[in-house]
Amino acid sequence: MVQTGAEKGRMTRQRRAVYEALMGTHEHPTADQLYHQLCESMPRISLATVYRNLERLAEEGKIRVIELPGLPRRYDADLSSHYHVRCVHCGRIGDIELDRVPSLASVAHRTGTYKLLEMRLEFDGVCEECAKKS
Repeated sequence: MVQTGAEKGRMTRQRRAVYEALMGTHEHPTADQLYHQLCESMPRISLATVYRNLERLAEEGKIRVIELPGLPRRYDADLSSHYHVRCVHCGRIGDIELDRVPSLASVAHRTGTYKLLEMRLEFDGVCEECAKKS
């Protein structure tokens, strides 16, 4: 079925459920993790529906996609300016709040003629759960 422009932007029941599930967590879940969570309340939802709605929410600027090398995409409903840390053992992703944001953008502006659209600074570490196992 081909969607019209109005249908693409409409907040369907499934899209709202995906968005609310993401808004309700401080974790940075994968589509699979969200799918399993949503199956409890919406047993007929498909994994394809979850993926499609995550992509649509990202296109609309309502959520952030986190793509790290070698890991599945993760999703974040917190659009505030913050950074992420990835556990090198289990792949869990957490937020890092910095009081003082480094002025890297001003340095980058001086190095070329690019118009900067976004800046990412990500950290690797060991989460509390994995540290307890060591």
